[in-house]
Amino acid sequence: MKHKRKKGIPRLLELAGEKKSLMVWSGILSTVSVFLMLVPYISVYYVMVELLTHASDISAVDAAYVLRWAIWGVVGIVLGYFFMYVGGMCSHIAAFRILYGIRVKLSDHIGALPLGYFNKNATGKIKKIVEQDVEKIELFIAHQLPDLINTAVMIVAIIIIMFSLNIWFALACVIPMLIGFASQYSMMAGKKAKEGLREYFNALENINTSSIQYVRGMPSIKIFGQTVHSFRKFHNDMLHYRNFSVKYTDNFQNGYVSFKVIILSLATFFLPVGLFFISNDPDNVAFAATLLFFLVLTPGISTPIFKLNSFASTLNVIVEGVNRIDEIFEEPTIKETESRQIPSSYDIGFHDVFFSYGGGSGAEVLKGISFTAPQGKITALVGPSGSGKSTVAQLIPRFWDVHNGSIAIGGVDTRDMRMHDLMDTLSFVFQDTFLFSDTLYNNILAGRPTATKEEVHAAARAAQCHEFIERLPEGYDTLIGEGGVYLSGGEEQRVSVARAILKNAPILILDEATAYADPENEYQMQLALRELIRDKTVLIIAHRLTTICEADQIVVLKDGQIDDIGTHNELLSHGGLYKNMWDAYTSSTDWKIDILQEKEEFA
Repeated sequence: MKHKRKKGIPRLLELAGEKKSLMVWSGILSTVSVFLMLVPYISVYYVMVELLTHASDISAVDAAYVLRWAIWGVVGIVLGYFFMYVGGMCSHIAAFRILYGIRVKLSDHIGALPLGYFNKNATGKIKKIVEQDVEKIELFIAHQLPDLINTAVMIVAIIIIMFSLNIWFALACVIPMLIGFASQYSMMAGKKAKEGLREYFNALENINTSSIQYVRGMPSIKIFGQTVHSFRKFHNDMLHYRNFSVKYTDNFQNGYVSFKVIILSLATFFLPVGLFFISNDPDNVAFAATLLFFLVLTPGISTPIFKLNSFASTLNVIVEGVNRIDEIFEEPTIKETESRQIPSSYDIGFHDVFFSYGGGSGAEVLKGISFTAPQGKITALVGPSGSGKSTVAQLIPRFWDVHNGSIAIGGVDTRDMRMHDLMDTLSFVFQDTFLFSDTLYNNILAGRPTATKEEVHAAARAAQCHEFIERLPEGYDTLIGEGGVYLSGGEEQRVSVARAILKNAPILILDEATAYADPENEYQMQLALRELIRDKTVLIIAHRLTTICEADQIVVLKDGQIDDIGTHNELLSHGGLYKNMWDAYTSSTDWKIDILQEKEEFA
C-alpha cells in the first residue's frame, strides 16, 4: 500500500527533520515567557485588592506588600523578555537550518528531474516555489511559530484566570470571542479560504512567469514600440490578480469588521454584568477589585486574539506553500540504477529507439532510430528542422529516458550507469551557451572543479579565449553578467569549449557550437574544436554543412527516422535528401542583394 504523505504543518515538521528539537525548545521557552509575562497582571490584581481593602485609610496599606508585588511584576517582565529572546534565537537557528535543508533537497531533486518537467512548468512558477514559498516557511518558523505558541498559551492562561476569578465575567468575555471567530471562520480557515489561497498562489505564479517573459522579450517589445498593455499575457495576469484581490477583500470584509468590533468591545459585554452584581452588593471590595482587574485584562487579551486570528490565514498560506513544495518532490526523477556498470570503450549505440515528449502518449519524435557512433570518430547529425537531431543528442546524457529501445555506451545501457559516471563520460557544448553569473575563471573551472590554475589557463588557450580574457579589466577574475561584463556569442561559446576541454571527457556532443559565431570567431572556434575533439568520440549537430564535410560518418534524419548514413561523398553519390540539402546550402552561399540593379530598376 502506498504511503500517504502528511499534509500542512505535520508535513512541515517532517521536512524540519532533526531540527525539530530546536523548534520544541523554542515552544517551551515561549510558553515559559508567557507565564512570566502574566506576572505583572497578577501583581496589579493583588496591589488593587490591597489598595481597595484600605481605601478608607491609605496609611493602613502594607507598603512592603505592594512593593514586593511591584518587584515581582518587573522581574516577570524582564525574565519574560529574556526567555522570549532565547526562544526566538532557537526558532531562528532552526528556521535557517530548515530553509537551507529544504532548498538543498529541492535543488537536488530538481537537478534529477527530466527536462520534460521544465517544458511543462514555467520558470516563474519553479522560481516562486524555491524562493518565495520556502522563504515564507522560514518566516513562519523564525517569527510566527513562537508567536503562535506564545499567543495561544497567553489566551488560554488569561481565560483560566478569568474563570478562576469570576465565572460570569469570564462567560461574558468568552462567548463574544467565540461569536467573533465564528463570524469569519469560513473566510479564514474554511473551504473558501483554501480555494482563495490556491487561486492567489496561481495568480502569483502566473505573474512571475509572464514578468520573466516580459523582461526577456523587452528588445522585441521596444523595437515594435509596444507597452505592457500590448503584452497580453502579463497584462491579463496583472488584471486577474487585481480582480481576485478586490473580490477576496470584499468577501472578507464583513466578517472581519464584525470580529474586530466584537473583540475591541469586550468591556461592553461584561461591564453590564459587573454593574448588575455590584449594585446588589456595593460594599463587596473583592468583587470591585475583580471588576477593575477585568477592565485592565480585556485590552490585554485583545492583542493576542487579533494575532491568533491572523495566524489562521498565515497557516493556510504555509500549508499551501508546503503543498506546492511537495508537488515538486512528488515529481518522478530519472531512476538511478542499483548496479554500477562502467563502460570500457566509448562508442555510442542507438538500438531501435522510440521517443515522444508526451511521456509515451504524445506524437513520436524518434521512430526506430538505430546507428553507432564509433569510438574516436566524428559522427554528424544533419536534417531539416524538427527532424530530431537535438533530441538524439539530449537522450544520450539522459535528459529524458527513451520509451522503447536502448542507448548504449561501450555496450553498456546508459540506464545501467550511475548518473555521476554517465556525466563524467560526457561533455556537452550547447548551441545556447550558458555562463554563470560568476568570474570567467570559475565558469571554466566548472568543467573540473579540482583543476589547477595552470590547467584552467591551458584549457582557455586551447579554446582560443585566453587572449580576450587577458584583455578584460580583471582578467580571469572578471565577473560575467549583471554587475560585470557581457561577452559576445562567439566569446561565450569559446569559454564553453574551454570548460569542455578542461573536463576532458571521452565523449563530446556539440549542438551547433558555432551557430552564433561571426567569420573571425568561427575560425577561432574551429581551432578550439580541433583541440577539443582530438581522440574523442564526437557527435556533432550542424546546420552549416561545410563544417561536417570531413566527418567520419554523417547520419541524415528526416521526420524522426534515419534517411541515410555515410560519408559526405557517399551521401552525395546516393542523391536524396542530403544532396538536396547540400545543393540548397551551396547555392545559398552565392545569394546576394544586387543593390545597383535594384536602383536601376526603380530609377
